[in-house]
Amino acid sequence: MINSLRLALLCALLGLPSAARAQAALRLEGTCERLVIGTQDLSQSCSNVLMNAVSRNRTSFDFTTSDGQTLSFSGNGAQQEATEETDPLQPINVVMIGKDAGPTLAIGACRFSTPEPGRTAITCDANAADGRAFAGTFVTAAKAAAGAPGPAPAR
Repeated sequence: MINSLRLALLCALLGLPSAARAQAALRLEGTCERLVIGTQDLSQSCSNVLMNAVSRNRTSFDFTTSDGQTLSFSGNGAQQEATEETDPLQPINVVMIGKDAGPTLAIGACRFSTPEPGRTAITCDANAADGRAFAGTFVTAAKAAAGAPGPAPAR
C-alpha cells in the first residue's frame, strides 16, 4: 500500500510523461477525522475511504459521506511545493461539491506527509470568495507493501 500511495502522490507532484499521467486513482482506507462543507460539519458521516486521483496536470483528494455527499479538493499537481523535506503541500484552487455541481473557485492547500509505515495524514483546507470554508482530514495507516524491504538496521 505504501508504494501505491507514494506512486499516486508522486505522479501528482512531479509529473510524468503525458501518457503516464493521463489518469490514475488511489483508494485509501483509514479514518476520516474531519469534513466541513460551508457551515455543515459532516465529520460524523464521513466515509473511511479517500480517493486520490491524478488526471493530466491536476490532482484531487475526494472525501465522501455515508449518504453520498462528496467534496473534492483539486489543484495543479505541477505547483506542489515542499514545506519541509517530508511534508508536501498541494495548492488548491478548486473545490467540487457533489458529483453534478460545477467547480467552485477556492484558495487553500492539502498537506500530507511522505508515506511511510505508520500514521499518514492528509489535511485539506480551502476558502471560497463568498466566505464558505471547506475542510477535510483523513488518516491512513500506511503499511509496507508485501515483499518490500524492511527498515535499515540502526548503526
